[in-house]
Amino acid sequence: MPVLASRSLSLVIVAAMIAWSIWLAQDASGRILSFSLLTGTAFGIVLQRGRFCFLCNLRDFVERRDPSGLVAILAALAAGIVLYQVVLGAWVPVPQPDRLPPSAHIGPVGFVLAAAAFAFGIGMAVSGSCLSAHLYRLGEGAFGSIAALAGAAVGFLIGFSTWNSLYTWTVFDDPPLWLPGLLGYAAASAIGLAALGVVAWLVLRSAKPPLNDMPGALPFEAIFIRRWPPVVTGLLIAAIGGVAYLRVAPLGVTAELGSLVRTAGLSAGLVPETLVGLDTVRGCLSAVKTALLSPNGVFVAGLVLASFASALAGGHFKPSWPSPRGLAARFAGGLLMGWGAMTGLGCTVGVLLSGIQAGAVSGWVFLIFVTAGALAGLSGLRRLST
Repeated sequence: MPVLASRSLSLVIVAAMIAWSIWLAQDASGRILSFSLLTGTAFGIVLQRGRFCFLCNLRDFVERRDPSGLVAILAALAAGIVLYQVVLGAWVPVPQPDRLPPSAHIGPVGFVLAAAAFAFGIGMAVSGSCLSAHLYRLGEGAFGSIAALAGAAVGFLIGFSTWNSLYTWTVFDDPPLWLPGLLGYAAASAIGLAALGVVAWLVLRSAKPPLNDMPGALPFEAIFIRRWPPVVTGLLIAAIGGVAYLRVAPLGVTAELGSLVRTAGLSAGLVPETLVGLDTVRGCLSAVKTALLSPNGVFVAGLVLASFASALAGGHFKPSWPSPRGLAARFAGGLLMGWGAMTGLGCTVGVLLSGIQAGAVSGWVFLIFVTAGALAGLSGLRRLST
C-alpha cells in the first residue's frame, strides 16, 4: 500500500475510534465504555510503537543480550508501583491484610497459580508471543496470531472444566496476599522497587549495548517509525495502567475472551453451570455475557484497531501467514496460555503487570514462574531446532 494511502487510512481509523467513543459516552454506562475504548486505543499504540511484549523482550535478552525490552518492562512496573500507591492511598488510607483495595488484581497465592504461570510461560515460547502481543501483532498483519487466540479459547474451555476440581483441592484455601496490607505502603513500595532495581542491575550488567542505528532521527520518524525508547514506553504503560485503574479497572486483556468462551461453552453444555468460588477471587474474571459490549471488550477492540492504525502510519503493517507447522505451534502455545490465563486469573498484563503494581504477591509469583516457563520453552525449542 502506498505510504500516503496507509497514513490516510490510519487517520481515518483513529477518527472513527474517536467518533465511536463520543457516541458511546451518552450515559453513565456508556461513559465507562467510552473511556475503556480510549484507554485500549492508547494501550495499543504504545504496545505497537514500543514493541512491548514479555516473551519478545525476554527472548531478545536471552539470545542477543539486548536489554531494551526488559528495561521497558521494569520501568513500567516501577512507575506503576508509585502511581498505584497514590490511588490506593486515597481509597484505603490504612492498609490491612483483610481489607483489599477495590477491584485490584490481588489473586490467591499457591501451587495452582505457579503451575498456571509456568504453563503460560511455555505457551508464550511455543506460540511466539504473549496474548497481549498477539493482539497488537494482529494489527500489524501477523494473521498467525488468530491461531494463537483460537488456541487460547480452547485453553479457556479446558480451564473452565478443571477449575472446580482445582478450586476445591487447594485454591479455596490459597490466601490473597497484599504487601501493603502486611507491611504498609512505604515498606511494600520500597521492597518492590528494590527488587526491580536488583533485576535491572543484573540485566544491565550482563547486557550488550544495542546498536543505535540512524541516530538523530527527525521527530516524525522518531514518533511514528522507529521503536520508542524503552523507558518512555514503560512510563507510558504505567500511566495508562494507573489511569485505567482509577477510572474503570486494572489493565487486563483476557476477560472478554474468557467471557465469550464461557458463554458459548455454557450454551453448548461444555462448561459447568457453576464455577465454584470464581466470583470470590480477584483477577481477569470470565463472566457470562449479558450485554453485547463490555469495558474489556471495547478495550481489546481499541487495542487491535489502534495497533493497526499505528502500524499503517509507521509502515509496519506487513501481512503474513505462517506455515502449517507454525500455525500448529501458535495454536498449541495459545492453548497453554488460555489454560494458564483462566486458571491463574489473568496473563502477563492482568496478573503480572497490574498485580505487581498493586502490591500483590500473586503478581510476583506469576513473574517468577512465567519467566521460568518461558525460559524452559525457549530452551526446548532451541534443542528441537538443532
